[in-house]
Amino acid sequence: MGLLLVDSNVILDVLTEDPRWFPWSADALARSAESDVLVINPIIYAEVSVRFARIEELEEAVPATFFKRETLPWQAGFLAGKCFLTYRRRGGPRRSPLPDFYVGAHAAVRGMGLLTRDATRYRSYFPRVPLIAP
Repeated sequence: MGLLLVDSNVILDVLTEDPRWFPWSADALARSAESDVLVINPIIYAEVSVRFARIEELEEAVPATFFKRETLPWQAGFLAGKCFLTYRRRGGPRRSPLPDFYVGAHAAVRGMGLLTRDATRYRSYFPRVPLIAP
């Protein structure tokens, strides 16, 4: 079993039963859970948390028995900053948040795959990270 970082957009698609993305995200999450250890980090946890009023509800939605929790490696912070700087120098708008770069850098530094439906940025800035994406 490999480690697979799960992007917040996939988790939120399932939790909110998003009309467009729920089928793909739910299926990809279920298939991935059969062969990989699913991982989240504090940034993903924070992004998912906005949907909940209480931490107990969030814990129930993303249980530690289903999603392994990992801290962010310091090296991922450095890589995220460098990739974000490259992005900005290429004219990337400020609306693209630095947390997305932390997610990609975490996967890159730890040698994990990434389950996401927002593959464009990850392919551009983290080309060695294996992606599961639509």
